[in-house]
Amino acid sequence: MSSSDTITVAHSPDSDDAFMFYALAEGRVDTEGLAFRHELSDIESLNRRAMAGELAVTAVSFHAYAHLADRYLLLPHGASFGDGYGPVVVSREPVSRRDIAAGDVTVASPGAWTTAALALRLWAPGVRTVPMPFDRIEGAVKSGEVAAGVLIHEGQLTYEEEGLLAAVDLGRWWKDETALPLPLGGNVVRRDLGPDRIGRISRALSRSIEYGLAHREDALDHAMRYARGLDRAKADRFVGMYVNAWTQGYGPEGRRAVQTLLDRAHAAGAVPKVTAEYAPEP
Repeated sequence: MSSSDTITVAHSPDSDDAFMFYALAEGRVDTEGLAFRHELSDIESLNRRAMAGELAVTAVSFHAYAHLADRYLLLPHGASFGDGYGPVVVSREPVSRRDIAAGDVTVASPGAWTTAALALRLWAPGVRTVPMPFDRIEGAVKSGEVAAGVLIHEGQLTYEEEGLLAAVDLGRWWKDETALPLPLGGNVVRRDLGPDRIGRISRALSRSIEYGLAHREDALDHAMRYARGLDRAKADRFVGMYVNAWTQGYGPEGRRAVQTLLDRAHAAGAVPKVTAEYAPEP
């Protein structure tokens, strides 16, 4: 097999991504002659590596995608949407939207290029943030190191058990504002791989998602390796939040949600003007 037939797929070491890529990682689906090498890293690291064009296929934040659209296409599947839920701004003591927007409260953010950081800025223009690894934020808020923080991934399900308060669920706010789900992250493929390889990659990833959903218990067994302390019931709930019909395909509403986010971010001066472009449907 030539090196051109080996594709690096990069994604987060999280239970939802692990569920999505289970069948691909375990050789359960037809890859049309391609071999896939998996790289796992936090989403902000993947955003930055994609900015440098290092990765052939990777998960990225939709915020980052706005700066990558000239080099990458969105794959038509594999996205995570928060449909009435999403990143949560938490604190030990009550904090107001006004205080956050005025910059009176420093908020720990999981990275400048994350959609969580973008949604926070749209919700509270003027917010003052400090970057922090996503898996440190909950503890930093609990200890008082920072007054507030944005929780992504499993932290959305555990903060109440840690005695923290929610200032806002940004996915709920977005749904109330737009009647649309909040697009958080998607899979992208580098344009220079060419139509043939892009098509084969897209079909293989689509098959992996479908296989995981059709073999849920096996895929969940695999995903539990990356559940960061969640019990199986919570991990199953978390996977269900982010691997679902939206992941199987954007559909017209999902594509409208992506473009609405990009347009509102542009209007706020956060990203350049971008029209989302997708690889062909598998």
